[in-house]
Amino acid sequence: MFQDTFWQSLPPSAPYSLTSWLTDTGSLTERLVRTGHAFSVEVLHQGLTPAQDDEAGLIGVAPGEPVHTRHVALLLDSARVVAARSITQRDARPWLDVLERGNRSLGLTLFGENSNIIREAMLYRELLPGHPLFTLAVDLDPTRSSRYPARRSNFRLDGQALNVCEIFLPALEAFL
Repeated sequence: MFQDTFWQSLPPSAPYSLTSWLTDTGSLTERLVRTGHAFSVEVLHQGLTPAQDDEAGLIGVAPGEPVHTRHVALLLDSARVVAARSITQRDARPWLDVLERGNRSLGLTLFGENSNIIREAMLYRELLPGHPLFTLAVDLDPTRSSRYPARRSNFRLDGQALNVCEIFLPALEAFL
């Protein structure tokens, strides 16, 4: 299976204020809410999409296999500050109900509503043009940056994996 060596255990080079957000192991939702700005979630897509080469093995599927996907933008004061992609196997019953949440943040469940959820180690990389998630980020970013810091990790519930990837958009820096 394809192994992406670009995802690392250390974050990419970034200003300290952003690095602290990238490496924070707590709920990103809670941290965004603590800024004191109006927080909201915009659902961009929910349904089946093909697993990307660098993520398929993380949830135990082959690249290109359909996976249940949720793409959202996290907003502060109506500005998109984070793009997120969550994936799980299409028949992962424990996660399907969790992902069907409309505009409610996934972080509310992952960090508090269910104590049986286990988070695995985070991995980091800088997304550049050519990576499939770069397109998700650049489409939400009015500055059209040429690179985006990102992190991802698996969450486990009843033996099933959910992979969450969060891409930090330049607009976040105005709120730090």
